[in-house]
Amino acid sequence: MYKVTSTFPDKEKFGLISQIRRSTNSIGANLAEGTSRIKNTDKAHFTTIAFSTTMEVLNHLIVSKELEFISENDYLKLRERIYKISNMLNALRKSQLKNN
Repeated sequence: MYKVTSTFPDKEKFGLISQIRRSTNSIGANLAEGTSRIKNTDKAHFTTIAFSTTMEVLNHLIVSKELEFISENDYLKLRERIYKISNMLNALRKSQLKNN
């Protein structure tokens, strides 16, 4: 996402660029925090937050496409990656709750 947002207008440095980068980093950070928890329900909680943040990133990308900061082709590629990530997070959460 850093590479993608590096092409955004400078005026978005504290707007979309910051939001996309922070939310993208938050996905991994929540997964890392969740792994330190003992109970699977606690782990699943952080996985749920990571999933929600993934949807936040998707929303930022939709806005970026509508503002023509990213091309349709780049948007579709990123959306496909987000789709795969969200499916993996959903499967992880289900597994964590099942193994409770």
